[in-house]
This record gives sequence, C-alpha cells and structure tokens, in this order.
Amino acid sequence: MNWISDYVRPKFDFFSRRDMPENLWIKDPESGEMVFHKDLEANQWVVPSSGHHMYIPAAERLSHFYDDGAFEVLKQPEVAQDPLKFRDERRYIDKLKESRTKTKMDDTIMGAVGKLFGMEVTCAVHEYKFMGGSLGMAAGEAIVKAMEEAVKRKTPFIMYTASGGARMQEGILSLMQLPRTTVAVQMLREAGLPYIVVLTNPTTGGVSASYAMLGDIHIAEPGALICFAGPRVIEQTIREKLPEGFQRAEYLKEHGMVDMVVPRTQLRETIGDLLSLLTKQPKREEIEIVEEEASNEAPTVKAEGKPEKSASKAD
Repeated sequence: MNWISDYVRPKFDFFSRRDMPENLWIKDPESGEMVFHKDLEANQWVVPSSGHHMYIPAAERLSHFYDDGAFEVLKQPEVAQDPLKFRDERRYIDKLKESRTKTKMDDTIMGAVGKLFGMEVTCAVHEYKFMGGSLGMAAGEAIVKAMEEAVKRKTPFIMYTASGGARMQEGILSLMQLPRTTVAVQMLREAGLPYIVVLTNPTTGGVSASYAMLGDIHIAEPGALICFAGPRVIEQTIREKLPEGFQRAEYLKEHGMVDMVVPRTQLRETIGDLLSLLTKQPKREEIEIVEEEASNEAPTVKAEGKPEKSASKAD
C-alpha cells in the first residue's frame, strides 16, 4: 500500500469553502484590517475603526438618506445609444449592456424624490460601478430632468457626485453635457431653490469642471479625491513631488474649495440642518421637540353646564 496515493478521505471536509460567502470579510484598504461585511453595511460602508469610506451603491445611499428609506425613482430619459458607433477593444454597446446587467441601472445617474425629516427633496446620485460614473448623454439628460423635476415640485436639490469624468466613447457629445448641466443649475438658482453638492470619492474630470463645483454649499466625504486632472498626471507634467494629501477633501477644505468635510454617517443630519436654514423652516430638533410635547400634552375636557359669570367691578 502506497500511503502517499492510497488513503482514506475524511468524512468532514474542514477546508471546503462551498458554503462560505466570498464577501463575508472585507479588507480595509488603509489599515489592512478584516471587517465583517454586516458591520460595514450597518455603518453605511464606513470602516468603524479607521473611518475609511468605501464604495456604496447609489440605491443604498438613497435608502440611508431619505426618511424610512422610502423614495420615488425618477424615470430615466431616453437618448440615442452609441451615437458614434464607437469601438476599441470591445464595442461600446457591449460595455453598456454589461454595466446595465451588473448595476441593474439604465445609466450612471439615479434620480429620486423623497422626504428628508418631512421635507420633500430631489436627489441625483452617480453610480460609480456603471462605467466609472462617467458623464455621457444619458447621464447629462438624467441630471437635467431631475433638476427640472425639482423646479416643478419646488424642492431643494442634492447632488452626489462620483465620476471619472466625461465618457470618451461619446466624444464631443459627452462634453456638451457640461454646459447643459450648468444651465440646469442656473435654472435652480433662478427658482430660488437650494443646491447642495456632496463630493464623494472620486470626483474628477468634466464633472468637477461643471455641476459638481457650482453648488450653493459643497460637502465632501473624508478622504475623497476631488480634482480635474489626477495627481499622477500633474506630477508627470510639472516633474515635482506634490504635497501629501494633495487634491483630497481635507486639503481642499483648508484651501477654501469645499465648505465642510462630513462623514457619511452624519450627512443626513447635516444636510437636514442646512436645508432648514436655507429654506427658513424649523430645525430638525425643533420639529422633534414640538412633536414630543404634542404627544405628551394631556387632552383638555370641556366642562358641561353654564359658564361662570365674571366678577363685576362692583364686586
């Protein structure tokens, strides 16, 4: 008997991974710590120990933002598909089909309307896993239609950006979305509606050169890369070493490019407070106090019978 080839297999395979999910543990890119995926989901995909902000899907971001996670998704406008019949290693139309299957979205922008602390708010969110959140004809049209919906409903508008820039497969047609979205932002201004931009990682290229930097207030998530050209391109151009943290959210705040850096878990409350100031409505805390006092107030009972006579001056 050859003990190398002839052996009795154990009844229990302790090394089998057939029943173990692949994403059970996720590695923190900063510290290398392994984090249980349920803990990440509960914390909006922010690593609890290091505070590193990981990717979060557009629909999940909206569910954390709106009251009770309820919102109405705006219909994606129809535009021409693959207008330039572009092809490199693969056909552009095939890449679109692949991204739609992966993200369950028609394009990179998801528009929605819902309640934030009882106030109706319109949002548009970039889905970065749809071709890097790139800005094309469909994305530009979705942003314009979402802003028009905000004007129609007279609601504030919140923009969550996460993009690698304009979509090269659509050429100049994608670049035309920069002035179109800029005009739509001006439409919000003329209507007197607040426009708040939340800059997430990464926000680059043509998106940062248009609607991403035209908000009334700019909020950035910690560590987010915000720029037009990336640090590597700049270093190769000027042939100098860039400062540490260059083009990150904290660096931009120090140099006056963004108004505040807010962790993802605090965005909902922060935006709610800002909107109460911009719209001159009661603050979130005041609404909660009034509701609590109303619930605790004892009901008044009207006494039966004739009302008592008021005392006269002679008495």
